[in-house]
Amino acid sequence: MDLKQLEYFVRVAELGGFTRAAQVLGIAQPALSRQVRLLEVELRQNLLVRNGRGATPTQAGQLLLEHGRGILHQVERAREELGRVRSGLSGRVALGLPPSVARVLTVPLTRAFRQKLPDAQLSISEGLSSAMQENLQNGRLDIAVLYNPSPMPGLENHPLLEEELLLVQARPPGLQEDPPPPPITLKDVSALPLVIPSRPNAIRMHVESEMAAIACRAHIALEIDGVSAILDLVADGAGLAILPRNAVMRSVRPSAYTVRPVIEPPLRIALSTAISSLRPSTLTQKATLALLHQTALEWLTHPA
Repeated sequence: MDLKQLEYFVRVAELGGFTRAAQVLGIAQPALSRQVRLLEVELRQNLLVRNGRGATPTQAGQLLLEHGRGILHQVERAREELGRVRSGLSGRVALGLPPSVARVLTVPLTRAFRQKLPDAQLSISEGLSSAMQENLQNGRLDIAVLYNPSPMPGLENHPLLEEELLLVQARPPGLQEDPPPPPITLKDVSALPLVIPSRPNAIRMHVESEMAAIACRAHIALEIDGVSAILDLVADGAGLAILPRNAVMRSVRPSAYTVRPVIEPPLRIALSTAISSLRPSTLTQKATLALLHQTALEWLTHPA
């Protein structure tokens, strides 16, 4: 059995089609289809049901998918072990971060990764928690940091920390040394015009859920996806925002904003790391996960 053909089949089965798999693998779709077909000929089994919407594994294909994941993982482990004999941990790790976390962690995590794992490669992408969960399932991501992750088949979540969510507003002109504003109740926040991400953003969903619990609804002034854009609109007077402290402190102009704690109830949102439970982690991925926890605890709990 050709390992490359096996890898191609696994990716097609996980991604649900040849088009997406060809994009991820970086090969032409006809070449991918030909290699998978050769594997089917060798095994004398139809592994995929092809239709207009993609491809799904047959019963034989599902069985091979389960074995194939394990085989490819063992091959990667063997390469890692040989790499350790030669130098150190190697391989590529794909990490997904929420935008507000990425702006804080990308630089220190990359720096620590290069120092601890000089022979490995780290790829960081930003995304919504829901999209990153899907990418963990289909193999595009190895590790993700998620806000309030809901349990999903095939994913393994580990608590990381909790972030306080604060009310962010533009600082009035000429008050650069004003004392911190007092806390504000969540009920009072619900009456204010908010600049907030669109659903299914995890922070948006959490805020609305907490308001619903006290029989309130958010007053949405604008729906904007992107931390930088939200802060720019707040500074321009379009409304207020609810964001983690780090998102404000690591912005281009943190002095342009004031932040107020939210009480009754306090707004706190859980951050977790997530990995696939279907594909055992490599040694490099485990080392990266430990480094991620260490860096997050250092940088996200001590905002500048």
